[in-house]
Amino acid sequence: MNTPLPSHLLPEIHQREVPVALIDALKARFGDRCSTALAVREQHGRDESAFTTVPPPSAVVFAESTQDVADAVKLAAQHRVPVIPFGVGSSLEGHLLAVQGGISIDVSRMAQVLSVNAEDLTVTVQPGVTRKAVNEAVKSEGLFFPIDPGADASIGGMAATRASGTNAVRYGTMRENVLALEVVTAQGEVIRTGTRAKKSSAGYDLTRLMVGSEGTLGVITEVTLKLYPLPEAVSAATCSFPSIEAAVRTTIQVIQMGIPIARCELIDAGTIRMVNAHSKLGLREETMLLMEFHGSPASVQEQAETVQAIADEFGGQAFAWATTPEDRTRLWTARHNAYFAAVQSKPGCRAISTDTCVPISRLADCLLDSVAEADASGLPYFLVGHVGDGNFHFGYLIDPDNADERRLAEDLNHKLVARALSLEGTCTGEHGVGLHKMDFLRHEAGDGAVQMMRTIKRALDPDNIMNPGKIFAW
Repeated sequence: MNTPLPSHLLPEIHQREVPVALIDALKARFGDRCSTALAVREQHGRDESAFTTVPPPSAVVFAESTQDVADAVKLAAQHRVPVIPFGVGSSLEGHLLAVQGGISIDVSRMAQVLSVNAEDLTVTVQPGVTRKAVNEAVKSEGLFFPIDPGADASIGGMAATRASGTNAVRYGTMRENVLALEVVTAQGEVIRTGTRAKKSSAGYDLTRLMVGSEGTLGVITEVTLKLYPLPEAVSAATCSFPSIEAAVRTTIQVIQMGIPIARCELIDAGTIRMVNAHSKLGLREETMLLMEFHGSPASVQEQAETVQAIADEFGGQAFAWATTPEDRTRLWTARHNAYFAAVQSKPGCRAISTDTCVPISRLADCLLDSVAEADASGLPYFLVGHVGDGNFHFGYLIDPDNADERRLAEDLNHKLVARALSLEGTCTGEHGVGLHKMDFLRHEAGDGAVQMMRTIKRALDPDNIMNPGKIFAW
């Protein structure tokens, strides 16, 4: 029976009026870089989340400079109209949906690498630059930017959601790798936070405040990032396991022994089948760890031999190496395409994705119980995880028009998050709160902490125009 969805499973939509006067002013300022065409608005009114019924923004402004962003925000502020930043649209939690209407500011044309300071291991970029473009710009200096969320996301969006990804176990997240920002505030003022220095004790840490604020405090228009030397040697390996528990126990021991593994990804057998079909691969259809080691040739060999010995203790087999760049790229491309492989396995579906993260010692407790629940539900799903830092993803595959499937997926999601919180983990390790995890944030942080966030929001954005309706209710 396909019964209607209860309201708590759908985003709250409270459209604010967008005056004609504002649209006229935007068109006068930006000309054909302000679009009200339905196709353009719809493109900027959806992301990779399972929310498909939110109306699009009333207009889209294509910014090409910080001044463009500032002028657009000032005009919106005059009319108290919401402003929603847009990068490449790869977010998973409804971050860019216009739940209160308003205008979208597309920063994808702000895609310049402004400066590479190889001696200091930093690079400064505009927000529309993607992570792959950053690495292309710095590789000739023997450097790279390690944060890899899978999608070729924009740096501005990655900073706004405090993204991480496959390399976080060794190199950290955007929180650790953003040194400085330029931000347009809700009043249209341009401010700078942080410097290129590696550390500072000067005043409030506004950079950390903006990183992870999901566009609710300002629009990021410039980002200074840490870079790292390209490792002398890189080796990737896959290892198959008789069970998810064996793979997880291997991971826990690797981390607790202090082995500086660069990547440690788990893919369950069902997801391997999806990846094989999508990417035309012949991977063993068993639970797999996909690992990568960085360092000198000797240290890489030592790390790999130690990990292989640990895997042997837990029944790991078919340890296979990928030492050439082409082989490594093939493996990691397949891993990054797991989401799309899963979605294509059920035509017309959407994925309700999770990204809980727990202390590494509690990973097995959280993951194994969640797998048992998902298997018992009968709902198709995929499972991948950055298990080296205790972070994993279920993607429950649903027909977005089937209320019963959505309700079942959300029930699984709620149980998973409750379990993670009971184990002193978090409701979101990297996707951010957006629309989908607003209730979870309150349970995780507590009413007092959420009220403090509201106080900051009201102080910096008193008219609630910066991406309203996200993270917490106003």
